[in-house]
Amino acid sequence: MGSMTARTSPSSTEQRETPHRSGFACFVGRPNAGKSTLTNALVGTKVAITSNRPQTTRHTVRGIVHRPDAQLVLVDTPGLHKPRTLLGERLNDVVRTTWAEVDVIGFCLPADQKLGPGDRYIATELAGIKKTPKVAIVTKTDLVESEQLAQQLIAIDRLGKELGIEWAEIVPVSAVGDQQVGLLADLLVPLLPEGPTLYAEGDLTDEPEQVMVAELIREAALEGVRDELPHSIAVVVEEMLPREGRPADRPLLDVHANLYIERPSQKGIIIGPKGRRLKEVGTKSRKHIEALLGTPVFLDLHVKVAKDWQRDPKQLRKLGF
Repeated sequence: MGSMTARTSPSSTEQRETPHRSGFACFVGRPNAGKSTLTNALVGTKVAITSNRPQTTRHTVRGIVHRPDAQLVLVDTPGLHKPRTLLGERLNDVVRTTWAEVDVIGFCLPADQKLGPGDRYIATELAGIKKTPKVAIVTKTDLVESEQLAQQLIAIDRLGKELGIEWAEIVPVSAVGDQQVGLLADLLVPLLPEGPTLYAEGDLTDEPEQVMVAELIREAALEGVRDELPHSIAVVVEEMLPREGRPADRPLLDVHANLYIERPSQKGIIIGPKGRRLKEVGTKSRKHIEALLGTPVFLDLHVKVAKDWQRDPKQLRKLGF
């Protein structure tokens, strides 16, 4: 079983001799296993979008953990699941391609849920990727007592043996309680190849800003509609332009975005009585966008219908999938 001790930091002389490491890690796990929350906790800033609706992460959002001895680039893949639509199949292809290209895979398993068929499905896929080291990460440990946690660790160990997966480590973490998050980074770093830094110090993500802005709007739109529109929302940022004629110390960025839904009947749900919901979505996402870009934003949001976009290859391409 992977070690679970707390590590002390090496003395400064040791640190000088250790070669710098840099590489890519991705977190996998069934939807809602805590992947995005963990990414944010490691990076220390809101990068990947998090939501308590599964399947909100669509793009490969990368968070970057900068350390003196290493740079860990986190690639956040969509949850792998049994595909039901063309979009589902396409997302699964994205997932497998990503897995084959990273240096280490973290398999996230929530502490408060027994291992299920979804976990087994992913683990079976993981077993097929031989070369990449795999770390089992038990998330949400703040939700369980130590006995339940111990049982989960044993179950994960057993699952690995059964499928022929050699876990490099088994690490319990709580991103929310900020427990063992630093330790997890300490354990992931040695699994990376030696190499120079890949990104400048200030970078948190290499996603184009427009994609991240679209994700923030989509997250805000999903928040209130819970079960009515699970993933039939796509957001396209049409343009982001600095407002002309503004004084240098008071810039304003104009963001024009379209929120696409599948059916006209969904329009009312998104817009809400007297346009209240859409207004809330605008206010909420604008705050996040301003925090992300560090500049005041004027957000112009429109709701449009793109009929059955999840099943139509032409629409999928247009919406960026």
